[in-house]
Amino acid sequence: MGSSSVGSVSLESRDTSRRTKIVSTLGPASSSLAMITRLFEAGVDVFRLNFSHGSHEDHAQRVAMIREIETRTGRPIGILADVQGPKLRVGRFGAGRAVLANGAAFRLDLSDEPGGAERVCLPHPEIIEAATIGSTLLLDDGKLRLRVVDKGFDCLTTEVIAGGMLSDRKGVNVPDVVLPIPALTQKDRLDLDFALSQGVDYVGLSFVQRAADVREAREIIGNRAWIMTKIEKPQALDNLAEILALSDCVMVARGDLGVELPPEEVPLAQKRIVREARLLGKPVVVATQMLESMISAPAPTRAEASDVATAVFDGADAVMLSAETAAGQYPQEAVEIMARIVRRVERDAGWQSLINASRLAPEHYAADAIAAAAQQVAQTVDARAIVAYTLSGPSALRIARERPVCPILGLAGTEPTARRLSLVWGVRSTVADQGSETATLEDVVKAAAGLAAEAGLATSGDAVVVVAGVPFGKAGSTNNLRITRVP
Repeated sequence: MGSSSVGSVSLESRDTSRRTKIVSTLGPASSSLAMITRLFEAGVDVFRLNFSHGSHEDHAQRVAMIREIETRTGRPIGILADVQGPKLRVGRFGAGRAVLANGAAFRLDLSDEPGGAERVCLPHPEIIEAATIGSTLLLDDGKLRLRVVDKGFDCLTTEVIAGGMLSDRKGVNVPDVVLPIPALTQKDRLDLDFALSQGVDYVGLSFVQRAADVREAREIIGNRAWIMTKIEKPQALDNLAEILALSDCVMVARGDLGVELPPEEVPLAQKRIVREARLLGKPVVVATQMLESMISAPAPTRAEASDVATAVFDGADAVMLSAETAAGQYPQEAVEIMARIVRRVERDAGWQSLINASRLAPEHYAADAIAAAAQQVAQTVDARAIVAYTLSGPSALRIARERPVCPILGLAGTEPTARRLSLVWGVRSTVADQGSETATLEDVVKAAAGLAAEAGLATSGDAVVVVAGVPFGKAGSTNNLRITRVP
């Protein structure tokens, strides 16, 4: 194709049959190049850096290792920087702990005097200001429950509804109150500045309650990374449509969400978030406690295997491992088993029927019509792949929204775009020259067929559906669909 030739990095095949992606958290158990390499080879598509733990130096070393693996294998790898967000905690006790008895009165105040069985410091005046009579406070991940019965300007008097042992600096959750606290702390801002300087691909945004929290983050991040909003508070569910509209992707953070919601509500919240994110064509990750027992056991419980399968059946773009790979005894085995569960579900006829039944109507735009047609045509002609030229990602996202039977090869215009697409359901991404305005459609289609073969997605004689835009190299111009065969 001369000056408009399509170049790419190596497309070494790895687990091309799996559509649902895997996110793995790095930590003390997975901090070496050898272990991170093994996790990648086992099936990890995106690595998560948890900024609640570790130093900037630790995270920088892990970023460098991931990029080394990426260069060696020729596979784009996504990196998620998950910032901590505000951490609300009680103060300290004189004896380090105290027992709160059911039915007893217990005061939370601003005094920094050590606490006891009748009171403790709550160094968050915002909570005292926002709480009302009847508000619920959950302590130590919901193990203890208090109800506000009286309120002063600097204290809350509560009744202990569910008591127990409470020790120093345990967390506080306020599920039924919107707190006037920004989602980004000063620590988060420093972490965010560092993470963006390292070229991370997604920023996990914690403690989101309203759309304004995402908007504030966007002003800092701009287009340097995708914002992955973590839905972990009931208030975020109340404002879900507005939050999703401003986010690039979303995480169902079931750990914190499970503290503030009744247990029976969490599965329904998960299904709702996945459904609404899919409707908008925005990647959604299901996270927390998916294979929790594998922190200390070499195999998951049957309930955990079913939990992973449920997320796949729901249509999530990715499933995530947290402590299982960050601090567990069997990080590689956890990834391998998660990949096996995903692959087995995706081979099931019932899964394919459910995906077909849940396919969404296209929006009234040319690009969405092309994406829907690509899925239908690929199924009709038994195409081995859909190849999408996507300058900054939207074309691949629209096609992934259709959940086609065959894999999607996303030919990205830049390396950051290729890395971001590593999170997206069914998309195998690489960097490719988007051509020039003088390139012909036949040139681009021919190059696409060659890249599908190079990626191991198709062989000689196989049908491939190609989606592109004319003029080439221009964002938002997807308007062509072609069927071709690999020579």
